[in-house]
Amino acid sequence: MNKDFFNIAGIELKSRIFIGSGKFSNNKLIPEIIKSSQAQVMTVAVRRFDFQNPKENILSYIPENIHVMPNTSGARNADEAVRIAHIAKNAAKTDLIKIEIINDNKYLLPDNYQTAKACEILAKEGFKVFAYMNADLYAARDMQNAGVAAVMPLGSPIGTNKGLKTKEMIRILTEEIIAPIIVDAGIGKPSDACECMEMGCAAVMINTSISSSQNPVLMAEAFKDAVNAGRKAFLAKLGAVSDRAKASSPLTDFLN
Repeated sequence: MNKDFFNIAGIELKSRIFIGSGKFSNNKLIPEIIKSSQAQVMTVAVRRFDFQNPKENILSYIPENIHVMPNTSGARNADEAVRIAHIAKNAAKTDLIKIEIINDNKYLLPDNYQTAKACEILAKEGFKVFAYMNADLYAARDMQNAGVAAVMPLGSPIGTNKGLKTKEMIRILTEEIIAPIIVDAGIGKPSDACECMEMGCAAVMINTSISSSQNPVLMAEAFKDAVNAGRKAFLAKLGAVSDRAKASSPLTDFLN
C-alpha cells in the first residue's frame, strides 16, 4: 500500500483525493483542508485569479507543494473553454487544465460534445486535460481518443451531495475506459467516495460535501480515511456476491 502511487499527467501522487476550491466560506480554510485530506491537487476556477489584489488571490492560500489545476468554469462552449485554458496557462504557469463546459443553468450538467471538442484541441496543444463529463461511454471514448489525462464523470449534479446516481455508468467506464476515472460532482458522503474506490476508480473530486459540513476540516479527514479504505478493498479484491446463503461454519456436523 505504501508503494501504491497514482501516476497521472506526469505527476506521481500518493493521495487519490482532488479538492475543489469553489465553496469554502473562507480561503483561510484551504491549507487546513489540504492538510486534513492529504490532497495533493486542488482545482481553481480561472475567474477566481485576482493578481491585482494579492490578498484575495486564491492561489496565495494554496501551499506551494500542491498541484494547482485550473478549470474552465464559466465556459459555455469549446471556444470559450480553449480561451480560458490559455489564460490559465499564462496565469498559473501550468499545463494542467480541467475542462468544464456548462450551458444549462438549472441542472448544471456538462456538455459532452463541446467538452470533447475542447479536449481534442487542447491535448494537441500539449495541455494535460481532465474532462468533466456526464457519465457516457461513447463520450468517454471520444475524450480518451482525444488524449485526455483523465475522464471525470459526475456522480450526480454538481453541488447536490446526492451521491452516486450514475453508479452503473461509472462501473461501465471503469471496465471499458483505459484513461483514469476520477469521479467528480455529487459525492455527498465519505462512503460514496469509498464506493468509488472499491469500484476501481482512480480518484475522487470533492468540494461541496466538505465545505457544506459543519466541520469541514474533520470531514476532509473522513474523506481521506474513506478513500484509503476503498482503495485497500479494491486492491484486496472484494469477495464474490451470492444469491444464496453460505454458512461460515458447519451447521450440524458437530452433532454427529
